[in-house]
Amino acid sequence: MPPQARFTRKSSVTMRDVARLAGVAQSTVSRVLNGAPETIPIGEETRQRVLDAVEELGYYPNLHAGSLRGQKTFMIAMMVADIANPFYHPMVRAVQDVAHVNRYDVMIANTDHMWDGERLFVESVIRRPVDGVIMVPYHLTGDDVGELIDRTGVAVVALGPQIAHANVDTVFGDDDKAVVNAITWLIHERGHRRIGFIGVTSSYSVGARRRAAFLDAMQRVSLPIDPALFEMGDWSSESGDRAMQALLARPQRPTAVFAVNDLMAIGAMEAAQRAGLCIPADVAILGFDDIPPATWVRPRLTTVAQHPAEMGRLMATALFERIQGDYSGAGRRFEVPCSLVVRESA
Repeated sequence: MPPQARFTRKSSVTMRDVARLAGVAQSTVSRVLNGAPETIPIGEETRQRVLDAVEELGYYPNLHAGSLRGQKTFMIAMMVADIANPFYHPMVRAVQDVAHVNRYDVMIANTDHMWDGERLFVESVIRRPVDGVIMVPYHLTGDDVGELIDRTGVAVVALGPQIAHANVDTVFGDDDKAVVNAITWLIHERGHRRIGFIGVTSSYSVGARRRAAFLDAMQRVSLPIDPALFEMGDWSSESGDRAMQALLARPQRPTAVFAVNDLMAIGAMEAAQRAGLCIPADVAILGFDDIPPATWVRPRLTTVAQHPAEMGRLMATALFERIQGDYSGAGRRFEVPCSLVVRESA
């Protein structure tokens, strides 16, 4: 399913609809889905008709209703974009620490930045009750999150300013301002004029924000925008390596390169060093996130720090305030300032 596809609303689909499509009694549908011991066996052909109807209609049993209504599960669910990315490790740890204090468990889901992964997470929360949700969405919208709340009544806190919903708290870094400041620093303090950009597709709102901020910084000082200095990656170090190879192959290569996350910046560093270039004398490299490997590589990576541990703490604290009834008002916005960390790569 393409990233621009949206979460399909299925809230009107009932067990009765499934029974009608499958040509069976509603009680038969219930027995198939609940897997209860059967006094009267259900034939395989009937069972398959029910399952086919469930899939066709997009029906998900609402376990938040019925006997579980009003009861606590003492479980929250957390959706992250890439659990392998060290950026998320302190965020998850902070959420788990707050949950532990509140005697809660945390279920972690990984989406690999994919729409299908985010959709599966939403469907899982609809099927299996939790008391709250913390999410790092790249494709879900405020409407999608509203659908989740309407169907489950669950409290939701999201990372990123792109989620607009009246009852959802959001935590975010001032990444657009931070990018402008970092590129301005490259220009005024380091003297760079020909700056390359390694980004991601516009389907990622965070990527679109950081690209717009990069362009803004260049335009503020009237530097030309050269389309040949823009390359796309997919958040991974491998894609940063490939993008840097393409930039270095240009007739006029950049004197500095900004990547919208540290993993791609580290991949760019590897490509530059493999090409025999000295960093930063031949090409300066600037990243974003300040993940631990930024201090492991040589030269150490100059980057913009986002403070994910503080983000995780704020998200979890806001969520438990809602779960425990300490706050029930309109969605709140918590901004965590980013900061430029100057090291040896730029």
